[in-house]
Amino acid sequence: MKALQKIQSRFVPLPMENIDTDQIIPARFLKATTRDGFGQNLFRDWRYEQDDTAKPKTDFVLNQAIYSGEILVAGKNFGCGSSREHAAWAILDYGFYAVVSSFFADIFKNNALNNGVLPVTVSDAFLQKIFQQASTATLSIDVDKQTITIDATGEQESFELNPYKKTCLLNGYDDIDFLLSRKDTIEKFEKELI
Repeated sequence: MKALQKIQSRFVPLPMENIDTDQIIPARFLKATTRDGFGQNLFRDWRYEQDDTAKPKTDFVLNQAIYSGEILVAGKNFGCGSSREHAAWAILDYGFYAVVSSFFADIFKNNALNNGVLPVTVSDAFLQKIFQQASTATLSIDVDKQTITIDATGEQESFELNPYKKTCLLNGYDDIDFLLSRKDTIEKFEKELI
């Protein structure tokens, strides 16, 4: 996984509430056995016409050139629905390293953290301030300090992050990488037991 210390980027606003995992990545695209390629179907039913042409819907935010960046900002209750790890895969494969919302479904939040996507939970008021920014505005997320800043205004809010997952994100570790990073400590402990 890519180590995440700081992310400073423009953001893509998706001010919709209750976005579930089937909207993030529809079930009909869950046939692959690797994580690659899911980004092309991120929000598939919202991004493309329902006919067989796969013509982009011009009014959907991911199809508008004025929006770009490594941060997705979404409405409250993001990632609800089925416990689909593919949703985190699709978000990361598309190029988002952080998702900002005022509430995340627990399973989605854990899946995101396990796959190198940072879920940043902010207050409803701060979320609305982000949505009010221009399309060229940037956000700065500091993983170590656990803060998110609206760069244009300097307004900042702290967010919670599990200490173990924070260590993994800062170092680009998955669970196995974390254990391997503690190999010397584990071996020392085992020797002391003998």
